[in-house]
Amino acid sequence: MIVIGTKCQLEQTVTEDLTAAAAGSGALPVFGTPFMAAMIENAAMTCLQSFLEEGQGSVGTRLDITHDAPTPVGMKVWAEAEITGVSENGKMVDFQVAAWDEKGPIGGGTHTRAIIRSEKFLAKCNGKLEN
Repeated sequence: MIVIGTKCQLEQTVTEDLTAAAAGSGALPVFGTPFMAAMIENAAMTCLQSFLEEGQGSVGTRLDITHDAPTPVGMKVWAEAEITGVSENGKMVDFQVAAWDEKGPIGGGTHTRAIIRSEKFLAKCNGKLEN
């Protein structure tokens, strides 16, 4: 059973490879929004993983975030995800998400993940390659 209130926090140091300039989402050497989004999704995925059965995984279906403050190369960033809800059928999981750097909050919002059967999901995906 998925426990509401479960949290997971991840951290990393901003490198040149994690900048807006490197992602092509901007021209400046600051922590890129695509990398903040990925870190947030990774925190949510990690938070949920311990509740899943063998052969299950999760995929992001919705991400509604703001990126409110810049972070320079060399500074640590953290992302946290907290489970806030589970759908009646148990397949959709909602999260409150937030991100910080060493000086304070840099972003946050909400995220939803769907619990899937990994093999079935990949078969459906790869079926798109068939003519």
